[in-house]
Amino acid sequence: MKKFLALFLIFALASCKSESKKPEIRSENKSSLMAGSDTLIYPEEKYFKSMRQITFGGDNAEAYWSWDDKQMIFQSNNTNWGLNCDQMFLMNVGQNFQNSKPPMISTGMGRTTCAYFLPDNKHYVYGSTHLADKNCPEVPLRKNGNYVWPVYDSFDIFVADLNGNITAQLTNEKGYDAEATVSPKGDKIVFTSDRSGDLELYTMNLDGSDVQQITDELGYDGGAFFSPDGSKLIFRASRPKTETAIKKYKDLLAEGLVEPTEMELFICNADGSNLEQLTFLGNANWSPFFHPSGTKILFSSNFEAEKGFPFNLYFIDIDGKNLERVTHGETFDAFPVFSNDGKYLAFSSNRNNGGTRDTNLFIAEWQE
Repeated sequence: MKKFLALFLIFALASCKSESKKPEIRSENKSSLMAGSDTLIYPEEKYFKSMRQITFGGDNAEAYWSWDDKQMIFQSNNTNWGLNCDQMFLMNVGQNFQNSKPPMISTGMGRTTCAYFLPDNKHYVYGSTHLADKNCPEVPLRKNGNYVWPVYDSFDIFVADLNGNITAQLTNEKGYDAEATVSPKGDKIVFTSDRSGDLELYTMNLDGSDVQQITDELGYDGGAFFSPDGSKLIFRASRPKTETAIKKYKDLLAEGLVEPTEMELFICNADGSNLEQLTFLGNANWSPFFHPSGTKILFSSNFEAEKGFPFNLYFIDIDGKNLERVTHGETFDAFPVFSNDGKYLAFSSNRNNGGTRDTNLFIAEWQE
């Protein structure tokens, strides 16, 4: 679930499409589509009744709703806010920050990622590197000519209140611990860790106890979310199979890096049982989130792109059927997150950025 916005765009511009069979995408007569009058909405985007732009500069992503849908926490590296790397910010739903700065609720030290509200609406979990170094860690973009993501071994998971005071540290294992999200049942956290020597999914109680390993197959498992009833997990994963691919993956991981150019979606029960691969699209399929019905997944992909670009949002049923394109941009749409009441969708996009590389937050009124 890490935020790699500008980095993903660099990857997209430089990558080549992997060979895969192009699936049939469900579509409807465009004359019947309801796009509304909002200029932020492309004509084919029938699920968006209206849309508001929330941020106006920098890279902004992973906006997650409070349990009462009144507030959101998101991460940003907006240099106009005095940032050198991602920090966490709090907003009231309905605000925008075209001419103002939201309150920062992380420490302002190190790099942070993946903030998620706890059920009391007064605390949140997030990953941070600040214990290892108060400065922002370096961000490698390429290794041997290929695009890479860093998975910093200095990341640990913390609990903080909405004033930014850290109240607990949930992980203290050596290595990467991050990408935490909370079950709608309010009882479990899922996160990614390399404590086993590989990047696997784990669950734990809200106080950090009862840690259970959920996945155990070689490859990067991350960006996991629970289903609305808490019974299932959806996540992205790489699965190197050939001897060359396995060696490459292990060598990169030993340096704290992964290459995310080929990822598919996987689904399993919350305890890791009944694991199944959901997509077989090729290229990068990631940032999945359950539809409020629990019967389908909204995710970002560049599988239709000949040169790795653009990324758009797609629906797919939890049985892998009925693939449907949802957004129709020419740049980058990702990190979709439904409000708890199902009435709104928050996501990140390059739309309306004036031709810059800025990735901003948007909230769309949802209609079906």
